[in-house]
Amino acid sequence: MNWTQLLSTKRFGMEDYHEKRADDRSEFQRDYDRLIFSAPFRRMQNKTQVFPLPGSIFVHNRLTHSLEVACVGRSLGVNVARQLQAKGISAPFLDEIGSIVSAACLAHDMGNPPFGHSGEKAIASYFSEGQGQNLEQTMTAEEWKDIICYEGNANAFRLLTHQFKGRRKGGFVLTYSTLAAIVKYPYASIHSDVKKQKFGFFDSEKSDYEKIANELGIITLPENNNRFARHPLVYLVEAADDICYQIMDIEDAHKLRILTTEETKNLMLNFFDEKRKSRIQETMNIVTDVNEQISYLRSSVIGKLIDQCSDAFVANEEKILNGTLSLSLIKIIPENSVAAYQNCSKTAFDKIYRSQEVLDVELAGYKIIITLLEHLVSAVLTPEKAYSKQLLMRIPEQYVSENTSNYGRIMSVLDYISGMTDIYALDLYRKITGMNIPSL
Repeated sequence: MNWTQLLSTKRFGMEDYHEKRADDRSEFQRDYDRLIFSAPFRRMQNKTQVFPLPGSIFVHNRLTHSLEVACVGRSLGVNVARQLQAKGISAPFLDEIGSIVSAACLAHDMGNPPFGHSGEKAIASYFSEGQGQNLEQTMTAEEWKDIICYEGNANAFRLLTHQFKGRRKGGFVLTYSTLAAIVKYPYASIHSDVKKQKFGFFDSEKSDYEKIANELGIITLPENNNRFARHPLVYLVEAADDICYQIMDIEDAHKLRILTTEETKNLMLNFFDEKRKSRIQETMNIVTDVNEQISYLRSSVIGKLIDQCSDAFVANEEKILNGTLSLSLIKIIPENSVAAYQNCSKTAFDKIYRSQEVLDVELAGYKIIITLLEHLVSAVLTPEKAYSKQLLMRIPEQYVSENTSNYGRIMSVLDYISGMTDIYALDLYRKITGMNIPSL
C-alpha cells in the first residue's frame, strides 16, 4: 500500500460529482463537521459508555468519549504526519492525516446500540439462543453470521454508507479515506475468528467496502485473502480509543468512588520513571483539589501515550503498509507503559466493569433490547397481523425497509434499535409492554 493512493478525497456516493468549494475547509474537515452536526452523533449523548446514565456525578457517555477520542486521534495524526515528512515521505494530503483520524474517531462508535456492549450481546443472543433461532434456515450462512455475531463496528460502517429510505445515496457521503479508517476488522463476519468474533462490515455492505478498498489500494492479507489489511490510519483510531477509554474509565471510577484516590494515583503514576514522578508530584502539590490532581495525572498519561503510539506507528510503518503488523500500537510501546496499561486494564475489569452499577444497567438493557426485538421482529415478519400494523406505524419512515428478504427486514429492525438512545429504548419498552400508558 502507498500513501498517495491511501489518502483520497473521493466521496462515497458522489464519485462522479465534483463540486467547487467556496471555503477553505479540506474535504476531511468537512467530514468532521458533517459528523458533528448529524442526528446520530447527537444521540450518542444518551448512550451508555460504561456507567449508567444519567447520574448525579457526570461521567462519560458515548458522545463525550467520541469527542475526546477525536482530540487524541488528531494529535496522533499530526505527530505521525510530521514524522513521516521528516523521513522524506511525500504524498498529497499527508499533512491531513490528523483531520482524517479525528473524523474517523468521531464516527467509530456511532453504530453501537443502546446500553453499551450489553446491547450488542442482547441482539446476538436473541438470534443465537432466543426466539430468533428459527430464522436461520431463511438466510445464507453469511447473513446469519452477521446477526448472531452482531457488531457495532460493522453497524457504524453501515450507518455511514447505507441509503436509508428518503435519504440520499451514499449515506453520510464521507471520503473514502475516512470511511476506511473506521473499519477496525476489514473482513466479513463469515471470516471472523472463532473466539473473538469481530468483523468490520455486514454482508449487505460487503461490496461497498470492497469498492473503497480497491480505490485506496488496500491489499488482502498474505496469509488470508478473505481478509483485507487495515487501512494504516485504523491503527491510529484504535490507539486513540484504547488510550481514552482505559484512562478515562479510571478517572470516572474515581469520581464515583469505585476506586480510591490512592489507587487511582498509583495506577497513573506507574506510567512514569522516578524522575518524572517527582516532577509530577511537585506540580500536583500546587493544587489541593483531588479531582484536579487526578485530571492533571490523566492528561500527563495521555500525553505520554500519544507520543509513544506515534513513535510506534512510524517505527512500524513498513509492516503497516505491508499488512503484516498484527498487534495494536498500545501493545508495542515501551515495556514500562505496556505494563502500566495492562495494570489499568486488569483493575478496570475487576473493579469497574464488574461493579454493581455497571452490571445493573447491563442486565436492564439486555431485557429491554430482547423485548423490543421480540415485538419488532414479529411485526416485520408478519406485517399482515393487526398488532403488527399498529407497531409498524411506530417505526420512523427512514427505517422502513422495502426489502422482501428476512435478512433485509431484520436489518431494518436492527437499524432502528441501534439508533435508539438508552432513554428512547426504555420509553418504547415501557409503552409496548403496557408499563407506561400515555395520558389521555
